[in-house]
Amino acid sequence: MMKKAPLFFGFYFLVACNFFNQEKNKGFDNLLEEYFQESLELYRINGTFLGDHRYNDSLPDFLSSDFLAKQKRFLTFYIDRLNYFDNQRLSSDDLMSKNILLRDLKLELKGISFNKDLMPIDQMWTFQLTMGQLASGKGAQPFVTPDDYRNWLVRLEGYINWMSSAEEKMKEGIEKGYVLPKSLIEKVIPQLSTMADTKLTSHLFYNPIKNLPDGFTKDEKAELIASYKQIINDKIIPAYQKLRDFMAGPYYEAGRESSGYGALPDGEEYYKYAIQVYTTTDMSADEIHNLGLKEVARIRKEMKNVMKEVGFKGSLLEFFEHVRTDKNLMPFDTADQVIENFKLMYEKIKPFVDQQFDLQPKTPFEIRRVEAFREKSAAAHYNRGSLDGSRPGIFYVPIPNVRKYNIFDNEALFLHEAIPGHHFQISIQQENQKLPNFRKNSFYSAFSEGWALYTESLGRELGLYDDPYQYFGMLNMEMHRAIRLVVDTGLHSKGWTREDAIAYSLENEGDSEEKLTSEIERYMANPAQALSYKIGQLKIRELRDLAEEQMGDRFDIKTFHRKVLEDGALPLSILEKKIHFWIEQQNR
Repeated sequence: MMKKAPLFFGFYFLVACNFFNQEKNKGFDNLLEEYFQESLELYRINGTFLGDHRYNDSLPDFLSSDFLAKQKRFLTFYIDRLNYFDNQRLSSDDLMSKNILLRDLKLELKGISFNKDLMPIDQMWTFQLTMGQLASGKGAQPFVTPDDYRNWLVRLEGYINWMSSAEEKMKEGIEKGYVLPKSLIEKVIPQLSTMADTKLTSHLFYNPIKNLPDGFTKDEKAELIASYKQIINDKIIPAYQKLRDFMAGPYYEAGRESSGYGALPDGEEYYKYAIQVYTTTDMSADEIHNLGLKEVARIRKEMKNVMKEVGFKGSLLEFFEHVRTDKNLMPFDTADQVIENFKLMYEKIKPFVDQQFDLQPKTPFEIRRVEAFREKSAAAHYNRGSLDGSRPGIFYVPIPNVRKYNIFDNEALFLHEAIPGHHFQISIQQENQKLPNFRKNSFYSAFSEGWALYTESLGRELGLYDDPYQYFGMLNMEMHRAIRLVVDTGLHSKGWTREDAIAYSLENEGDSEEKLTSEIERYMANPAQALSYKIGQLKIRELRDLAEEQMGDRFDIKTFHRKVLEDGALPLSILEKKIHFWIEQQNR
């Protein structure tokens, strides 16, 4: 018979176990922070956008074999270290972080196995456009001190290396059957030509010199002016000329006539992977395509109700044309008037936002026009603010032709891209001190874009959509995302052509052919990203409906919105479990 241990032994055993668990959790917290810091060191440019300026003077060649090897070692190392921690010993928050990070790392590692790097340049998503934003002097790269200006000069050397590697990758892509469609190449060439043909003093990369701070000495100004002139004239412009000539010549000749990734050697498998990445689900292309068809039919019915409300006599297609061409919906003469109109919306919704959200961000917010060099092919979008609050969140608005700028969807656009859409979700996430740093900065398109699309439906709750044309604009934007489910899967898994997708879009929404063509070409360049909006929105709306149904009078919209936003961006499966758990707790 075993002798009972003394009482004090049991006490010290519990203390020792508690100490062990605390050390284990401390070790896990340290691991998450080590991962975050090493990821900034590896990718460099990410830190700049987060307001971490330690690596502003460097830029790895993301396309080089050396970088690829480093990336693989980094991903496998942290997958192994995460698996060391026993799930049973982690808190619920830590377990969530572990599951999220493991998912991310494994998907990123899987992504390396595909050949998407053989098409490193497109008209909308790729790195040359990011560098153009930074070069303007109005982006995340700071131009405040002389060292800031020198840091950018060093970073430009890395960018020149990247452009050379991009050309080599595209040459390899030609050999292996991975090339852009001709229609996308046609959009890239003018972008490169702008950088290749513009004279020094008008060149985008010369903008920081035009805005040298007054506090710089004469010698500092003279040194920087000379250095910027030299690198732009001797390296930047020639590099763009070389890349432009390659893409306009042999690359264009090799360009694809097909539109979707299904035509590429591993395109079908890549599309399955991309769906998993962007929707955070295991849905198939067929499931998504059929869901899209149902949503399109539902929204068409509601659009017809609006058409009746305004007394329009004719078909829905004729109403689309009426909305597209009505001069009353194109009231502006200057770009400043467009920006001011968005500012007025902001003031209008402020009191209603307080009724819907008790969790709101502190990060400042601004509305800006898209830079001229990318305005023709850019869509309205949001750029996150910096972690330290020194750079605001920015809602960017393209205004390529102000006389044709149609306002019918501007209220929904503001809700989506700005408040309470992307600005609220991303800023609240970044400001949450309880989240490990990697989660403060994580992005899941289905969550973030789904949230933004969900907020469009809050317009009437926020004092907007009293004009039926603005409500129709919301429906048109929702239709736009529903159509994406159809055309994205059509392009990449069902053999649709660019023209098929454009025609389907024109039949079902009210935007111009020019704008819809740009959108279709966007989907062609980045498969499955466009699916995330509607998939995420439908899940968040489903969870709200469930909470309202099961909680009845105890349902509080502020609490629901806080529950969705408080833990930052999450894969949809994890969000669903969280909201179900909250509902169960409230019903006990």
